[in-house]
Amino acid sequence: MKKTLLLGLLAVASLTVSSCGNPDINTDEDVATRPLPPIPAAADTTGGKPDTNVPREINAVNATQDIKQMQPQM
Repeated sequence: MKKTLLLGLLAVASLTVSSCGNPDINTDEDVATRPLPPIPAAADTTGGKPDTNVPREINAVNATQDIKQMQPQM
């Protein structure tokens, strides 16, 4: 039992030591970085009309118009 435990620990130790050094990663590489290009402005697809998904400003005029639209028409 002690021999298999010792051999197992030796195998694990050799795996961890060999896996620490990765030859594919070079830390001395010169990496050229440049800034990303600016994000272009979104295209106006509304044709100048206000967007219906954006909530309107809460004020007395808009509130009155909204209340009038919610009232049943007779």
